[in-house]
Formats: sequence, structure tokens, C-alpha cells
Amino acid sequence: MPLLTIVQAVNLALHEEMQRDDKVLVLGEDVGINGGVFRATEGLLEKFHDRVFDTPLAETAIAGVSIGLAVNGFRPVAEIQFEGFSYSTLDQMINHAARIRTRSRGRYTCPMVLRFPYSGGIHAPEHHSDSPEAHYVHTPGLKVVIPSTPYDTKGLLKSAIRDPDPVVFMEPKKIYRAVKEEVPEDDYTVPIGEAKIRKEGNDVTIITYGAMTIPALQAAQQLEGKVSCEVIDLRTLSPMDEDTIIKSVRKTGRAVIVHEAPKTGGVGAEISAIINEKAIMYLEAPISRVAGYDIIMPLYKTENYYLPDAERIKNNIEKVAGF
Repeated sequence: MPLLTIVQAVNLALHEEMQRDDKVLVLGEDVGINGGVFRATEGLLEKFHDRVFDTPLAETAIAGVSIGLAVNGFRPVAEIQFEGFSYSTLDQMINHAARIRTRSRGRYTCPMVLRFPYSGGIHAPEHHSDSPEAHYVHTPGLKVVIPSTPYDTKGLLKSAIRDPDPVVFMEPKKIYRAVKEEVPEDDYTVPIGEAKIRKEGNDVTIITYGAMTIPALQAAQQLEGKVSCEVIDLRTLSPMDEDTIIKSVRKTGRAVIVHEAPKTGGVGAEISAIINEKAIMYLEAPISRVAGYDIIMPLYKTENYYLPDAERIKNNIEKVAGF
């Protein structure tokens, strides 16, 4: 079983799905000859030369063409080079991709994947380090998936490609090559909509996703013997696995939510609301949110001050545990 990084797991999933189904297409800027800016699509053009397309620098067109292909029986996987450029696709994704099933009263679906690297941590310039997941989570009709491990990346991407509805697949670039894990070369999928408990505990529930899973686990490990933390990796933000969240919070009575997107209006606010609606009588302390600040993602010299780290998370855990 090979040891793969997240970006290698993306590549393997694409190879396997294109081999399995000749309706799977890959399109985007530099995805063909160059193999993508992060080499996520490396080798696809040579193997599937008639199903890999280098596109113009036109994100709205990339999304729009993908929608048309999907409605007509194909399964396009569209790559947007960086998350900052994905904002141009919001018109197509919100007004068309997300609504086709409803608009056609179920006669048509839109089985496409919009995938892109997102988040900070690599000292990139402006428009290359945002966390726009809340825009997509707020849109009915879109599924939003964010893996945090190579194994899950392959399984979730395969599930996304096979899904009958549009999936926004966000890949945390900070950990693209930061971790390696055994990834089976056999065919397998990871279900969309199911969270994963990365560490079991009894005192505090930590709810997170993407690259923030790593510092959350680090904080939990640093507190081992003092505070018993349960760490939940959501994996899918929409539809969200509310059952796993509520079951854990009812057990621990305390919750810390971690994400690197700005705090106001972030996914953490929705998670907090879910807990308040379904588990408020079990809470023994206020819910804490550890998030990015409500500012534009700073450039590289101050980037690390913006991103939640194990120390910030640990401080919030101790505050909640000691309430």
C-alpha cells in the first residue's frame, strides 16, 4: 500500500475514476500539459488525452461549461487554481448548478465537482489564501467536502465524482504535502456527510475540519492527562453530520469549534447554533470558537498570527474545561 500525500491522493482518485468511467472529464487552467499548479492532475493528459482540457483564464466559463456538460450526461471535474479565483464561479454555482434539480423538477441533475486548493499557510500572495467555505455551505443544492487526510481525500473525491449533484471539493493546501498516509490502490469510497472522530475523549469536544484538524489534535495531545478531548473532523460541511456532533457534546458537555475562516458568519457559527438547538441542556460551559480574525487574510509576514495554532486552541480548551 503506497504512502501518499493529499495531492497525490487527489491524483490517484482522478486516475481511477477516469479509468472507471469514460464520462469523467477534467478541465481547468494548466490541468493538462503542466499537470496543475500543484501537480494534482499530473499524468492525466497523457493517459486520457481526449478528456483533459486546458481552459482559458475564465473561471466563470469553466464552471458554466462544466454545468452544461454535467446536465448532458458527463461528470466533469473542474479545477480552479486557487480559492480566491473561485468567487467568479459563484454566479454559475449558486444560480445554476445548485438549482438544476429543483428547476427541472428532478428531470435533470448536475453531477459535477468543483475542486480547488484553499486556506493559508503557504505564504502565498493575495487571492491565494482565503477560506470561502461559508459561501458554498450557505447555498442549498451544493455539497461541500473538505478532507484532512490522504486516505479520506481519495475516498471522498471518488464519492464526489459519483454523486448525482454538484460537489464543491476544497483541498487544504497547507497540508497538501505535509502528511503521508497509506492509501489503498483498491477501489473504495468515503461517504459524503459523515464526520470522523479522530480522537475520543470525555471532557471537551473539539469540532474542526481541513488543515485545522492537525493543530486541534496537537492541542488535545498536549492536554492529555489534564483534559480529555474528543476531536471531530467534519470532512463534509454540507450536509453536516449533526448526529456525531450532538452525541459527542451531550457526552462531554463542552465544545470548542476551530476553523481558519473569519469568525463572523463562519461555519463555526452554524455549528454553535446546532448545538444550542439540540444540546443546550447538556452544556456545562459556553461554546468557544477559535477562528481567523475578521480581516482580509494578511500577507505572509503576519500570516501565522492570523491562523489558529495549537496554542490558541489549547488556551480555549482550558478556558472551557475550567468554566
